[in-house]
Amino acid sequence: MLDLLITGGRVVLNNRVEFTNIGIRNGKIIRIGSIEQKEARQTIDANGQLVFPGAVDTHVHISEPGRTEWEGFETGSKSLAAGGTTTYLEMPLNALPATTNSKNLQLKLEAAKKQNYIDYGFYGGLTPDNLDELAALADSDVVAFKCFLSTCGSDEPGDFKNVDEHTLLEGMRLLAKKDQLLCIHAEDADLTDTLEAEMVAREQTSADDYVASRPILAEVIAVKQALEAAKETGCALHFVHISSAEAIQVIQAAKMEGVDVTVESCPHYFTLSAEELDVLGTLAKCQPPLRSKAEVEKLWGCLLRGEIDWLASDHSPCTPDLKQGNFFSAWGGISGCQNTVDLMFDEAVKKRKMPIVDFAQLIATKPAKRMHLSQKGEIAVGKDADLFFLDENQTYTVSEDQLFYKNKHTPYTGREIGCKITRVLVRGTIVYDALDGFAKKRIGQFVRPNKTQQG
Repeated sequence: MLDLLITGGRVVLNNRVEFTNIGIRNGKIIRIGSIEQKEARQTIDANGQLVFPGAVDTHVHISEPGRTEWEGFETGSKSLAAGGTTTYLEMPLNALPATTNSKNLQLKLEAAKKQNYIDYGFYGGLTPDNLDELAALADSDVVAFKCFLSTCGSDEPGDFKNVDEHTLLEGMRLLAKKDQLLCIHAEDADLTDTLEAEMVAREQTSADDYVASRPILAEVIAVKQALEAAKETGCALHFVHISSAEAIQVIQAAKMEGVDVTVESCPHYFTLSAEELDVLGTLAKCQPPLRSKAEVEKLWGCLLRGEIDWLASDHSPCTPDLKQGNFFSAWGGISGCQNTVDLMFDEAVKKRKMPIVDFAQLIATKPAKRMHLSQKGEIAVGKDADLFFLDENQTYTVSEDQLFYKNKHTPYTGREIGCKITRVLVRGTIVYDALDGFAKKRIGQFVRPNKTQQG
């Protein structure tokens, strides 16, 4: 007997979209195909909606413990769930202390218990002061590692710091031996720090000045540096939130040379532009910054040609007071994980005719595979029954009262989106329904990478 039968849905499989049924038992997909209602204890009719594999968001900042007023596990996982994400991977910053050693990882694990509506995993960090602790962290259950090539962090004890060239090389050598993936924030610190100092000294602190202080050249220089280090060390790389077609082409060339490298980008680099920053204000300040409309169109070309491996939110929230000030003094991060899926489905599939199966690869299958989450990322027999329903015939406007973030601000407020996520299941259990809200019980579990089943 099945626990749950999903009928009437246009199911997004690996290579096709098909009207079919999904049979679920003990949180797993047991059967796909013709199944009678009498074979299941419960039936859900998808009413012709698209049934997708749950999204896997590999770039989320929750900030708990230490900065829980920015975002906590409960509110962060609620927002992700409402947006169709069923598994997220949390970056080693902006929590205090940062996840840079095994002790700090345990603090994170304890803080996360029984707070999450969806499944979750954690990154470890590579910083100048943790090389002697890196091996132990690499042997733990972190899913991958993260480092910054641009200047980051604060004077707060335990905060995250960017790497220098020595740390990058030594860290990559060790991580290569441990078969660990290193995720890189690629902006050249020398160039961006120099340009920022010059702008601030001249009191040039407008939106245009901020964009000019972090040019595409800074991204390209850092990408090239990291790729050269990868060739020397053999470390697998993943570039986070790449914002320019020029950097994508450099990464594509390295792939052709045999470098083990992948790349993500984020919805804001496709749906917002530098020309809008004056109106959007610091809510849309991020690093790298938004690019010009012309550059946005080039990035769309990369996505539609399959040159970007997947999409992630880079959800980087903060309290409203930290968004005050000018474009150099305000916090740089966008709250957006609740709208990663519906916004990009509307823009990529509905408006630009991306195949639905390709979209599922971008939001679920490819990130799950790269991160060795062997039970996630696709609708297939034996996989976790992580699903979301999407009604492509509904339209709604993003408003603050619909947001579940701890701090309800986003540059997408007021934007009309031409589809809607109506239901989300994690391991066969409904965690979010657009009409009924959230499940009473938070069932999210910690996920570990499984490198024995995937390459």
